Amino acid sequence: MATWLNRWAPENIDFWEKEGGKKQAWKTLMVSTISLLFSFSTWFVISAVVVKLPGIGFKFNQMELFWLAAMPGLSGGILRIINTFLIPLYGTRHVITTTVFLKIIPMLWLVKAINDPTTSFGEFLAISFLCGLGGGDFSSYMPSTSLFFPKRLQGLALGIQAGIGNFGVSVVQFVTPWIIGFAAFGSIIGGPQEFHKGEAVKQIWLQNAPFIYVPFLMVMGFVAWATLKSIPVKANFKEQLDIFNDKHTWYCTLIYIMTFGSFAGFSAAFPLMIKEIYGSFENAPDPLKYAFYGPLIGSVLRVIFGSPSDKWGGAVFTLLSGIGLIVTSIIIIFSGALTPSSLNNFPTFVSLMLLLFFFTGIGNASTFRQFPIAFAFNPRKAAGVIGFTAAIATFGPFIFNTLIGTSIKSYGSAAPFFWGAVVFYLVALYLNWKHYYSRNGERYDRGNKGGTWWDKAKASYVG
Repeated sequence: MATWLNRWAPENIDFWEKEGGKKQAWKTLMVSTISLLFSFSTWFVISAVVVKLPGIGFKFNQMELFWLAAMPGLSGGILRIINTFLIPLYGTRHVITTTVFLKIIPMLWLVKAINDPTTSFGEFLAISFLCGLGGGDFSSYMPSTSLFFPKRLQGLALGIQAGIGNFGVSVVQFVTPWIIGFAAFGSIIGGPQEFHKGEAVKQIWLQNAPFIYVPFLMVMGFVAWATLKSIPVKANFKEQLDIFNDKHTWYCTLIYIMTFGSFAGFSAAFPLMIKEIYGSFENAPDPLKYAFYGPLIGSVLRVIFGSPSDKWGGAVFTLLSGIGLIVTSIIIIFSGALTPSSLNNFPTFVSLMLLLFFFTGIGNASTFRQFPIAFAFNPRKAAGVIGFTAAIATFGPFIFNTLIGTSIKSYGSAAPFFWGAVVFYLVALYLNWKHYYSRNGERYDRGNKGGTWWDKAKASYVG
């Protein structure tokens, strides 16, 4: 099968409806979206594993556990920067197939590490870093999808892909408590561990948590190679650096840190926050029984708000997202949920955290509508900006885990972290309002019905 398509013109109605463009785009979206779901699962598997490591005998302290949960965010951000430039160099088929197969490596290594009680913190840290492969390839998937679809469907297509991909975070936090409870793979990948919680002791198979994704990754790797093709939009590395000459690249990046940076950061930190803030009480809650709800809510909202963002514009929903994050963060600071005196504060804590995920989901959908519109004259450049903003926002798990852990250790509360988040959200909110929501904004987006800066400018555009 030829890798590169001979022609791609999604804005041409005849090409889209009659010449196979629509069919090829949706097929590509389906395969790459399923693959992306497993990317997020493998990226966040370490956040579900670390809360169980002390119970099976690994002597890691509080900050070491936060570092293990944070490391995939660091590597994911670094690897997303690299992935930002891969699609125009190697094409969708080669990039997605390769990234799917690569994620098998850290999953198998984590199986080995869990089965060996002498595994050092340094080795776990290296594995955590490689788990970032699952976070890094997002910046290949999303630019690829933005090239396959016309501008009028960008919010819908990118919302579906990113939203379902984000479900991988909930999948890993939902599946892990179940899959480690029995010998799902017999003795092929090792025997059980004794898990101690207070006086209670039970057997678990923690190595099942990463191994469950290996067969799915193998299947999707072969499917990707057999079904995907690449759009003939090529540029060398130097040519792609033109995105950094546009100030809107940096504005969009800050806004996406507010939305996806918060989603990913809270997704990675939520289980450990439950453990560290409420774990000392008698009958303390199991973090993994609650943690998956947050990413689930954020993912669902990302899917739901893709189409409305196309209709009414991304900027207005990004505005709503930012206001919601600011108000909720302030409420959680003063609610007492971060410095509880008993488990009576726990329902308030969980409810407010889920509300934060709610608003991140809205913003994650809306931003990926407004970014392609902000760079509407150059689809390749728009794809690059999507990849780069996603790359920087992916540092969220690293930043959030290290800062939350430091805040709790130094001040006995995560409140200082949330105050800092409020200040940052205000800056991002202002940029969104000034440049993308206001009718006087340089690249405003009021949707397919309300008009965009591009609608006015394209009549006089030459080139």
